[in-house]
Amino acid sequence: MQNETTGQIESNRFEQGLPAADPTVAVFEEEGRGPIRRLQHFLHAYPTMIPFIILVLSVLIFSFFAGSRFFAPLNLSLVLQQVTIIAILGIAQTLIILTAGIDLSVGAIMVLSSIVMGRLAVESGVPVWLSFPIGLAAGIACGWVNGILVTRLRLPPFIVTLGTWSIFGALILFYSRSETIRQQEVQDVAAFLQWTGYALNDGLRDVYAFARETMGSETWPEWQFRFSGARITYGSILMIALAFVVWYMLNRTAFGRHVHATGDDPDSARLAGINTDRVLIAVYTLAGLICAIGGWVLIGRIGAVSPLSGATANLDSITAVVIGGTSLFGGRGSIIGTLIGALIVGVFRNGLALAGLDALWQEFAVGVLIIVAVALDQWIRRVSA
Repeated sequence: MQNETTGQIESNRFEQGLPAADPTVAVFEEEGRGPIRRLQHFLHAYPTMIPFIILVLSVLIFSFFAGSRFFAPLNLSLVLQQVTIIAILGIAQTLIILTAGIDLSVGAIMVLSSIVMGRLAVESGVPVWLSFPIGLAAGIACGWVNGILVTRLRLPPFIVTLGTWSIFGALILFYSRSETIRQQEVQDVAAFLQWTGYALNDGLRDVYAFARETMGSETWPEWQFRFSGARITYGSILMIALAFVVWYMLNRTAFGRHVHATGDDPDSARLAGINTDRVLIAVYTLAGLICAIGGWVLIGRIGAVSPLSGATANLDSITAVVIGGTSLFGGRGSIIGTLIGALIVGVFRNGLALAGLDALWQEFAVGVLIIVAVALDQWIRRVSA
């Protein structure tokens, strides 16, 4: 009994520790963040803010140099028309980049789909109600091939789509015989293919002109219909509707969560029960369909069916996605950011042209934007590192 009491006393003496030691507990959390660190965390949580701020600054700068010409209704609608195809392909590219991939064949898929639609309807005499869905099916098939090659052969998406870009390009030249179907020929046989190029307010302009002729300019003064100079095409409206559908799918459905999870960490996604191969095939197939819709819009934009159109579409779509804040490493990005990125490209090119600068400097400015966007993405990603 005495030995147990002695041992307890010795134990208590050793547990008391050093009398001069600091009794505070170690804390490993950050006590405070500086303004730069807070900005970094804010931009990581809201990546769309960067392209939005750049777009606002671009509009302010070019409105200062170009004056009222920049805000003219016709000029603003022209910018929207110029970025419509880039934005549609950017939507397809965003889906793929969210899975940590990249697609260099989106432009070729778009042109091939437009060639299939046009030649079947005009040259082969296939009714447009049949040739149009066949063209969409061609885009779906091209995207499905990309997805199968990426998942089954386990090849990098860059290499796969680089190869299919050349394959689809060869099919374009083979099927089109390097010939362009003229605008009048398409209009006579398959005017529906040009529908996306028609303006929503063309009919309103005709009504306005008739009203001025019959009722006089005092009843219908010019300022009441000043926006008649703008041309809002059905292709632009289709682009906005398509962006909304894809945004809803990515943010409000289980498939969208699977896409983000696959791009963020495919191993963890597989352990969570997600069939990542099936997600990738679905993403590439859906991207092919969106590119085919872009082919339809392309016919409406130029009025003809040309195998030489869309030469820079691949790089333009990647540019819009990167400037829009989507991470090239997958898992982070948004459709809204891509639309803003496309608008930034259009505003820069239009504003520099109005300022009288050569097209060389337009491409120079876009290149600088790409480098800045990637550098900002790397800086923001350090938050989660």
